[in-house]
Amino acid sequence: MRSFKVMPAMVLALAATHCSAPAEEPAAETSESVVPAAIPNHVFAPYFESWTGQSPATLSQQSGAKHLTMAFLQTASKGSCTVVWNGDSSMPVSSSTFGSDISKIRTNGGDVIPSFGGFSADNGGTEIADSCTSVSNIAAAYEKVITTYNVTRLDLDTEDNSLTNTAGIDRRNKAIKMVEDWAAGNGRTVQFSYTLPTGTTGLESTGVNILKNAVSNGARIDIVNIMTFDYFDGKSSHQMATDTQTAANGLHNQLASLFPSKTSAQLWAMIGVTEMVGVDDFGKGETFNTGDASTVLNWANSKGISFLSFWALQRDNGGCAGSGASDSCSGVSQSTWFFSHAFQPFTK
Repeated sequence: MRSFKVMPAMVLALAATHCSAPAEEPAAETSESVVPAAIPNHVFAPYFESWTGQSPATLSQQSGAKHLTMAFLQTASKGSCTVVWNGDSSMPVSSSTFGSDISKIRTNGGDVIPSFGGFSADNGGTEIADSCTSVSNIAAAYEKVITTYNVTRLDLDTEDNSLTNTAGIDRRNKAIKMVEDWAAGNGRTVQFSYTLPTGTTGLESTGVNILKNAVSNGARIDIVNIMTFDYFDGKSSHQMATDTQTAANGLHNQLASLFPSKTSAQLWAMIGVTEMVGVDDFGKGETFNTGDASTVLNWANSKGISFLSFWALQRDNGGCAGSGASDSCSGVSQSTWFFSHAFQPFTK
């Protein structure tokens, strides 16, 4: 099963009030009066595991990864329309939760991309569009995150059961369209990325269907970010850097069918790639080694893709070399922050 790993405690449904009326009040702007510049056109932004209690600003500075993708936002229970970090009601969308860290990251020349969903939320029905049946409330949840943290891009990590929840898919894309119209009317830059599972030759049909629904709803998707790991396709081993390239080539062809008016360069600019550095959930047969990093970086630069990432910043160390997948180490022999340092030059 493809997954971005989440601590077992975060899988548990936490007590929360279900929403039968609009759950999101208009969000007050943060103390930052100036909305930051858009995310760079070519950016490296590894995923940060928000449940660990660690400071994203501290790890950003230590690793050199100036931009972070913050995982994950979800509801605390099925049926709720209110998102919190990690499904933990003690971590609300508020300047008191990560606000200071985000300000420090910006002071150091970076920014963050909040990410909704993730495997546990998508599996358990607490992904916002699966949980909440009101499109306007879903849009309000997105807008609250945007205005609270003054961000210019949201990531939607959509996998497992969320790939086939047709009602949730349609609600999510309708909400994206609402937010994009709201942003245009308020002079805001807002981008959306979909993070989706992939095979070695491109998206599976479920991922394509999500994008087709976005097109039919008039929702602009700026980045399609594929998870080039956890293939679970019956093969005993994979060459992960090669599979990254074949998967992205397949995605490029799929996007060409969905967006026939775009040039090849424009299609490549819609593509993002997320690796799972070291040993992934499948096991040692799917290992992204240190030598794969330069291959992927050079390829990414040559193709002009827009987004490069990995799961996860807290795994970027050699503390458990020779072991399997872990949330806190890569399972391969490496120096601390090796992959962050290798991919950082991608940001331009």
